[in-house]
Amino acid sequence: MTDPTPLSAAGDRHFDGLAEKFAGSLYGGPRGALRLAMLDELLPAMLELDGQPLLDVGGGLGQLSAWFARHGHAVTLLEPAGDMLDQAREALGGLPVSFVQAPLQALPERAPGPWPLIACHAVLEWLSDPRGAFATLAEGLAPNGQLSLMVFNRDALRLSNVVKGNLQKALDDRLEGTGKRQRLTPISPLCHDQIAAWSHEHGLSIRGVAGIRVFHDYLRQPPANEADWQRLVALERRYCRAEPHWRLGRYLLYTLVKEGEPPSQESTR
Repeated sequence: MTDPTPLSAAGDRHFDGLAEKFAGSLYGGPRGALRLAMLDELLPAMLELDGQPLLDVGGGLGQLSAWFARHGHAVTLLEPAGDMLDQAREALGGLPVSFVQAPLQALPERAPGPWPLIACHAVLEWLSDPRGAFATLAEGLAPNGQLSLMVFNRDALRLSNVVKGNLQKALDDRLEGTGKRQRLTPISPLCHDQIAAWSHEHGLSIRGVAGIRVFHDYLRQPPANEADWQRLVALERRYCRAEPHWRLGRYLLYTLVKEGEPPSQESTR
């Protein structure tokens, strides 16, 4: 039986043919509902938004593009998987969103910018070279531009494996997914120290960081009723940006800002 979702020649994870799986696993249940609820609160709190054009890199089914479009932004959605892009086009009809079928690595040719605002959520962890991809994002930013970056947290993945009893796997640090079949464990989960180091390399400053799903994934039982769900959401909101809790969010959400270019010699004379 052939693998329906092989790695690309570059080693990146493909999502062609997985639109339904992706929608159900990542957005169709409580995990996705919580993620979107947290973003609805955190995006306006962590970003300076004034209706500037936005590039949504790896925008998938368009949930994030829809949020920004409904908040007054003209959005360009960049996505390599054709079936996801088709569903996004259908879902976002009537909104100010344009669509480009291309991977992140093609950003310099297909959507070069420079962009005042880029969003790249849950993409780098599916790439074989996330560091190189981060560099591409940084290069696409305008001076003083903002990057809303969300990555799958390696440290949270380690804790999750311990909670599940996968002690040897955690000890061996064998946390990466294989990128095969329909399993959705990322092939390149990332940690905060990597993001901090890469930001420094490329002249980006970390203006904000938050954890997404800080508590949800460690519950022994899911919320039993609406009241429990609201208590969980309240806990997530209270501690998502507080030490030490944000560090164990399943995802880490960053606002990164590109340092402005220094004034030219002529302007200082």
